[in-house]
Amino acid sequence: VPAEIVITEQPLSAAVPAGHSFSLRCRAEGRTALRYQWFCQRQSLCQQIPGATQQDLPITAQQSQLYTCRVSDLHRNCVFSDWVKVEVHQCVARGLPPQLWQGEPVIVLNPSEQRLEVGRPLQLRCAAMGVPAPSYQWYRNGNLLEHQKRKTLWVSQAQLSDSGTYLCCASNSRGQHWSSAVDVLVDLASCACSQPCPSVCPPATGKVALLVGNNHYRHHPDLLAPLRDVFELRLLLEQLNFQVVSLLD
Repeated sequence: VPAEIVITEQPLSAAVPAGHSFSLRCRAEGRTALRYQWFCQRQSLCQQIPGATQQDLPITAQQSQLYTCRVSDLHRNCVFSDWVKVEVHQCVARGLPPQLWQGEPVIVLNPSEQRLEVGRPLQLRCAAMGVPAPSYQWYRNGNLLEHQKRKTLWVSQAQLSDSGTYLCCASNSRGQHWSSAVDVLVDLASCACSQPCPSVCPPATGKVALLVGNNHYRHHPDLLAPLRDVFELRLLLEQLNFQVVSLLD
């Protein structure tokens, strides 16, 4: 009966500043003694890493690469771990002391404000460092966007309803970090308020409410309450026929 090898701990992707040192981990179980060999891939070239024959692979990050570990036994059976990416950021976020960083998410690229016409693509970008690599979740006006879970928020054809205030949350097992909030305005290029356009230009008699929630304080950790409070108050005001503009920070 062939010896069975089971990987019990897969390596995890990471996003780190250049020069940061850490280790990728792989653990496996088998019926005989096991051997480990790490491989890396960059620009479609896969190669064995000389001397990388331990369960842990020490890395001092210099460039973004993919890694995998081959686990073999005395009967020449072998399995490969998942491929993982070590993404290296050449610029470190302002004010981040590298020697104190423990792998918690740190935003290094914030989205930028957008103004575009209906039907044009909408793209917002966010990036964060973290060990393990952070996951992403986008929000609009305090509402979670169910299918926007990548660094880049992409809408192929923006609609009027895509207007609003956007922000992104980067999180991993060590914590979370919120991006800056940015405004996106989607409008009709041919519409001018001097001409009839009831679907875009509200009447001058309309009621407008401006909500501002402060999420970041100098001497306090990031708060979730402002995001929730702005969202709940917005719903109440909309029921009273207010046109609501929601902002954070």
